[in-house]
Amino acid sequence: MDFVWNVKNNKFVFDRELEKKYHPVVLNLLSSRGMKNQKEIENFFEFDYETLTDPAKIFGMEMAIERIRKAREKKETVAIFGDYDADGVTATALLFETLTDLGFKNVTYYIPDRQLEGYGMNANAVEYLSNQGVKLIITVDCGITNVSEVERAQKLGMDVIVTDHHHVPQKLPKAVSCINPHLSDSGFGYENLAGVGVAFVLAKGLYQALAPERIDQLKWNLDLVAIGTVADCVPLLSENRVLVKYGMVVLSKTRRAGLLELFQVGRIQIEENSIPDTHKIAFQITPRINAAGRMDHANAAYHLMVEKDRAKAHNLAVELESKNQDRQKITAEIVREIQVIANNVYKDKKFIFVENEYWPVGILGLVAGKIAEEFRKPTIILQKQEREFVGSLRSVPNVHIMEVLNECSDLLSKFGGHAQAAGVSVVKENMEKFYERFSEKITEKMEGVEIVSSFEVDMEILADDLNWELAEELKKMEPFGQGNPEPVFLMKNMTVVETRVVGNGSKHLKLSLRPPGNAPKIFDAIGFSMGEKQADLKVGDQIDIVFNLKEDEWSGNKKLQLRLIDLRLSK
Repeated sequence: MDFVWNVKNNKFVFDRELEKKYHPVVLNLLSSRGMKNQKEIENFFEFDYETLTDPAKIFGMEMAIERIRKAREKKETVAIFGDYDADGVTATALLFETLTDLGFKNVTYYIPDRQLEGYGMNANAVEYLSNQGVKLIITVDCGITNVSEVERAQKLGMDVIVTDHHHVPQKLPKAVSCINPHLSDSGFGYENLAGVGVAFVLAKGLYQALAPERIDQLKWNLDLVAIGTVADCVPLLSENRVLVKYGMVVLSKTRRAGLLELFQVGRIQIEENSIPDTHKIAFQITPRINAAGRMDHANAAYHLMVEKDRAKAHNLAVELESKNQDRQKITAEIVREIQVIANNVYKDKKFIFVENEYWPVGILGLVAGKIAEEFRKPTIILQKQEREFVGSLRSVPNVHIMEVLNECSDLLSKFGGHAQAAGVSVVKENMEKFYERFSEKITEKMEGVEIVSSFEVDMEILADDLNWELAEELKKMEPFGQGNPEPVFLMKNMTVVETRVVGNGSKHLKLSLRPPGNAPKIFDAIGFSMGEKQADLKVGDQIDIVFNLKEDEWSGNKKLQLRLIDLRLSK
């Protein structure tokens, strides 16, 4: 697949004070991301734990703390109602441990079954908690849209405190308190916290009110906050940068038996002298945690987070590793099935629409994303259940999938999501009509739209700029992630000095490159999973490359390495 390289125009003028203080490449990168003055740039580099949101300023926090204090005094049973993804699981574990440490004797939790219950609170779960003697429910990473469920809980004699980070609907649940950074005048210093970030603020407020002398203990929970924040793909800006930066340090020193076993079983290199980056969290830790809820029930992931017995933790880590391997295998099998359908049934259509009763709901979003990317078409994949079809949609640039669903809303029992990703439920009787209208609306929106695969290139750079000074300055921009992506550079007219393939199956492309002008400097470059491109290259070719600048260390020797993203012959 050929990609279009969208190179940003970074011609900014800075005052001399900024130029004295920061590397010009870094200044250009930050400016292209919306930071133009000294205050904004200095705030970006500020990592001060003490500047995080003060719980005392949060709307609804005082009422929440007083109700929780009352529960402790009366020895009431408190239930934490979470979600089945990594953000919800870590938030549930964080609040459970907080309440336990603060002396609550009767704390339980509830995470719904993704397949049977879906996201958020539901009536059956509320009834179940009432039967268990629960008097107070605290939601994490959900609840802000559960108006009827909160009302039902109150009728059953239970109070509800909602902590959530999803966008606020017009009608709020009548809970004791709704704590959400998206509420107007919420008091939060930053509105794009993950669910675990909001739970962390509540936990901090509880320590301040109930045990201020032990509040430093809360910092050991930043490992959970880092995992949940990175996993939920919220922007790594402002407070999220602080939480993740310190959280990754705590993760390298974690006391959690479950995480230590997960690292060992999964061969994840994290230890005190090997602090993880966000890539390791996103692509090695998160999939294993999410695999529990995708393939079965998220309880296994939750228990891994809170388990203190090393032997039990090992068994849980082995279980998650197995589930993740199953998830990978099943995902690949379903993708292959749909590829055949897409190449035949939907070859001449503007979309892909498939269903099967045997495909697990938990992985349909992953599959839809892979299919939409490969075929460059809006894709909907559904599981056929007894009474309805449930599934996920992924779209392409220029097609807002929620707009399409809104035009089909009278045929849907449930739907929600964002411009490029959504979930949907359709009762069987409406399925045929939904297909027809979906087909019509998607075809209209795709009319004249040319779908081109592209990625953003931050700036073109010269060989003289590539040195250890720049590498060190770029490290100060970490943690990278959503909202603060790792910088992508372009270099032109690089001469191929050596080319070979490495790794099992010759999957990876290894190059030695000389910059223009016959300079003596030779750069080491590697393109993972780009081995097939070697057939189009020979020594002496001139190529343009886009890459990330990395440090590579082998046997105690450090060198700069160009991590290739794409390449093409120079014009």
